[in-house]
Amino acid sequence: MHYIITEKGTTAKKIAAILSNGKAKKKKIGGIDAHEFDEKVVIGLSGHVFRLDFPDSYNNWSKVDPYKLIDAKIVTVALKKDIVKTLGQIAKKADYITVATDYDREGELIGVEALNSIKKINPELKVDRMRYSAITEKDIKDSFAARSEVDYNLAASAEVRQIIDLVWGASLTRFVSLSANRLGEDFFSVGRVQSPTLALLVEKEKEIAKFVPRKYWELHAKLKTENGEIFDVTHKTAKFWEKDEAEVSKARIEAAKVGFVRTLKTKLRVEKPPTPFDTTTFISAASAISYTPKRLMAIAEGLYLGGLISYHRTDNTTYPDTLDLKALVQMFQKHKEFGKHAKLLLTKKELKPTAGKKKTTDHPPIHPVAETTKDKLEKDEWKVYELVVRRFLATLSDAAKWEDTNVTAEIGDEPLTAKGRLLKEQGFLAIYPYQKKEELVIPQLKEDEKVDLEHIELVEKETKPPNRISQAGLIKKMDDLGLGTKSTRHEIIGKLYDRTYVQGNPAKPTEKAVALIDSLEKYAALITKSEMTKTLELEMNEISEGKRKKKEVAEDSRNMLKDVFTDLKKNRSEIGNSLKEAVRADKIVGSCPKCDSDLLLLSSRRGKRFVGCSNYPACEFSLPMPKSGRVVVTEDKCDEHPYMFKLKIIKKGARPWDFGCPYCNFQQWQDKVKSEKKGEN
Repeated sequence: MHYIITEKGTTAKKIAAILSNGKAKKKKIGGIDAHEFDEKVVIGLSGHVFRLDFPDSYNNWSKVDPYKLIDAKIVTVALKKDIVKTLGQIAKKADYITVATDYDREGELIGVEALNSIKKINPELKVDRMRYSAITEKDIKDSFAARSEVDYNLAASAEVRQIIDLVWGASLTRFVSLSANRLGEDFFSVGRVQSPTLALLVEKEKEIAKFVPRKYWELHAKLKTENGEIFDVTHKTAKFWEKDEAEVSKARIEAAKVGFVRTLKTKLRVEKPPTPFDTTTFISAASAISYTPKRLMAIAEGLYLGGLISYHRTDNTTYPDTLDLKALVQMFQKHKEFGKHAKLLLTKKELKPTAGKKKTTDHPPIHPVAETTKDKLEKDEWKVYELVVRRFLATLSDAAKWEDTNVTAEIGDEPLTAKGRLLKEQGFLAIYPYQKKEELVIPQLKEDEKVDLEHIELVEKETKPPNRISQAGLIKKMDDLGLGTKSTRHEIIGKLYDRTYVQGNPAKPTEKAVALIDSLEKYAALITKSEMTKTLELEMNEISEGKRKKKEVAEDSRNMLKDVFTDLKKNRSEIGNSLKEAVRADKIVGSCPKCDSDLLLLSSRRGKRFVGCSNYPACEFSLPMPKSGRVVVTEDKCDEHPYMFKLKIIKKGARPWDFGCPYCNFQQWQDKVKSEKKGEN
């Protein structure tokens, strides 16, 4: 029997339907759905079947020296025992296995994990690999017809990543958490990629904190032409740092009242179409329409599995020559939203796409692979699908052309400037509305034309601090620095939020995060630097290229980690003390309404959580809190109790709960109890 192993049940169902021309019959193998046709069976794995871990003897954090984890034995643990059992049943019947998981590092490892499990029982199997970038009839049938060898090197590079991340994450997390006496839900999470990423945010927050605003003044005026048309100008000195200077210039202009146009320069500017989407630029573009990386990737996954877009995890920004661009455009000829532009593109003699700097051979840039309509998708699905289609069509479109005009006028010897911007040819902007195309219209002017002062004002402003880094901006920085991969970056950012190291978007680090990075940078700087992670990433790439061995790279990483621990051990007490202080700062909920001392998030000896006064026992003010979930103190204050911060409660697998003001919650609970008692009476 020929078994085809996919990554997910939904993929298995689709691939079976395509390869069998809809004739596959559903069956169960050990409780797992499978699809059979023509002596072939397609089955889905539901992601990783196994995970790496330390033996149970290393589980007690308090009794095991974190340093010992570096060289500890690593074991394979079954994540899904029902699927492992099914693989055992398959092994007894199979004579041929085709791996059809997603073609990337993780997908290759998932396939090889399953393959190794089967080959333990049946080592004589024939094995091959399907590689596809879209779940369409053509892609799946073509990939099945052109099956190739399993890429064991690619799988090995993914496995060594798991080993390195496990060893670094577990040993460092335990060391730091034990040093700060933070166990249970409130442990300090430290990671090979996570910590350098957090360091970027902390560095930016420090820039913002150091920033000292500086006042400046701008001169804004309105001028009237000989034809009575009015247009806006500003002084050529964009920022006056001294108010007196600005007032002198303003007085001169007001005294003169009349001036002339001195220079008039017009030039044509060409705005090139955007390049094809790789994962990073896809995330960046989607953030502009309010999608976080995590949400976007979940929606894109659904569109990919639904056979509507190509694989959404790619580093490629150049369409391969094998991609039939004309056929893809023809799909949209009659489409209500995109048809007009698609027809326009098909009038061109040749479709010449833009190309970015990245060219890889695993997957093409993200593009549509099937046509659908708005009414067939959920609102968010449509918005993401529409973004992909419009970007694809934009990459095949002409450049936009602008007419830029720069004007200099002079009144009382003071230079005033105006800028005009007119869109002469829409080009790609006709189909791609996500890029600004705002025009600035100014009157038709002539050199030496007389202009009258209509209005003038001095506007006081001040310099602004640097902006915080958005989630999309952080992914771009991670990409530039070689932190993580296209598949893992959004997950790393998710962990920063889950561990309450950051809040909001753009991300603001909490006191706990700042203290952690400060301690690591002071006592073990290597952990916070991107260079270390980038070095390991390059070595992992060399494994996939067959240039390095898995064992060798894992050993390199362990030696790096041992050097880190040398510094950590010397400064254990200093690290612990700095983190303990930060944790307390992060637990301050507000000021006590009775004595004005700090209100803190606390736990009783029996494990009950509450908000309590730091002045206890002199002050016994307290408020109850929910039993479970990680509590995050936000920056928002309660309108009714302005001395209290609002709270969020985070539970794994659930959306954050906006708990709000703990005092308001307590009062609402009291009112409810009183109301219920009245009802009983």
